[in-house]
Amino acid sequence: MGDTAESSIIPLPDPDGHRQAPPGVPQPWEKTDRAQAAMEGATGPEPPAPPVCPNCGLVGDRRITYYGWHVLLEPDMPVPAHMVPAWHRWYVDSNGTAWNSRADEPTPGAVCRVPHRIACPGLRLEEIGLWRWLDAVRAENARRAWRKADEEAAREPLPDAG
Repeated sequence: MGDTAESSIIPLPDPDGHRQAPPGVPQPWEKTDRAQAAMEGATGPEPPAPPVCPNCGLVGDRRITYYGWHVLLEPDMPVPAHMVPAWHRWYVDSNGTAWNSRADEPTPGAVCRVPHRIACPGLRLEEIGLWRWLDAVRAENARRAWRKADEEAAREPLPDAG
């Protein structure tokens, strides 16, 4: 190396080792991306399908995310971010790519986009799951109420049957 004619390039194990995998070959991060898309609601129709909601038939504003999935946003509806529940605040960068702020608190005066999923007339509130933490609290409170009712019923004396 150095001043010799010897090459400083380290050969790769195969002739195509420097190329990317061909399209259609699963990548190690695909499952993670798919899980993130499902968790954040980036489940909009993929092109070339039109950006139409499968539940209500309305047209939305389809945006690509940084992990390659599409989210269907309410068209022309910027909303003050503090009014939108966590995990449903979508922002669109200058290049048109959408990203979800997850549970991060919005900065004062921030404006975000609303996903069509939480405004869709074709879904029930239970299917939307707006406040996941509150749904969990409600479920736990329901279990506690049943347990309390059972305990109170057990404390009452049994009727004299004879």
